[in-house]
Amino acid sequence: MDCKLCNTEEPNERTSHIDALSTMDMIRLINDEDKKIAFAVEQEAERIALAVDIIAGQLKAGGRLIYCGCGTSGRLGVLDAVECPPTYSTDPDMVVGLIAGGYDAMFRAVEGAEDNRALGEKDLREIHFGREDVLVGIAASGRTPYVLGAMDYASRVGAHIIGVTCCPGSPVTKAAEIAIAPDPGPEVVTGSTRMKSGTAQKMVLNMLSTGAMIRLGKVYGNLMVDVKPSNEKLIGRCRRIVSAAAEVDEETARDALERCGYRPKTAIVMLRLGVDGEKALELLAQSEGRVAAALERGGSHGSSEM
Repeated sequence: MDCKLCNTEEPNERTSHIDALSTMDMIRLINDEDKKIAFAVEQEAERIALAVDIIAGQLKAGGRLIYCGCGTSGRLGVLDAVECPPTYSTDPDMVVGLIAGGYDAMFRAVEGAEDNRALGEKDLREIHFGREDVLVGIAASGRTPYVLGAMDYASRVGAHIIGVTCCPGSPVTKAAEIAIAPDPGPEVVTGSTRMKSGTAQKMVLNMLSTGAMIRLGKVYGNLMVDVKPSNEKLIGRCRRIVSAAAEVDEETARDALERCGYRPKTAIVMLRLGVDGEKALELLAQSEGRVAAALERGGSHGSSEM
């Protein structure tokens, strides 16, 4: 593929003399270029929404969300994946990030890994990737062999495939069932796609995982009611979440959390309905883990507006 088709790798005329600017003017220019990123992502909103619904549906049915990429793109996928368990109490295997070259590639470039098409298939085979899973192939340039190899394998097993790239019309977009291709334009430093392209990709991945978790009932109002209280900061957050959702003071929230093993959704239902932990868990189970639905089922007006 001709790299001239990809705007992210073209020279940026606006920054052609950035090395001669004062530090303040340099920073302002970088910031001006960054302002284009959100608009580029906005143009992909419809496709992002379609992808979220597919991901949520497959996760609900027991499938997994698998990110696959190289370099910056791969690291962004891993980052999004590893944040899901503490934020939403997901099983670590529900959202998985694969990066060409494996663990070491997170911290140091692994030469040749991204050019190995067969490695993409191999990595998916090793995690027993199947048709119930969703693959999100991430590649700023849209032509990374490792990612394309993974997408080809996912196609052969009949899985849903989403492509995230900053190069419309690239092989990644053509290999994807849903192609999400924000085009933020040429980079401030020519070809440094960790910058605008990386930011655009991160915004998209944030939307994919967050949107799917909201659809799965892991958010009530705008509160992360499935947060895992794995440290003091998150324990405090659990208390504040329950306090806000149940409209009680933090002491009352802490008492309810302690009685239900620090499960915020359970504590909220307990306090809002005046039931014990066992009954709250039963209502949540009957409501697919959705707090609003559990409150309605239990006889309260379960609006998520608080």
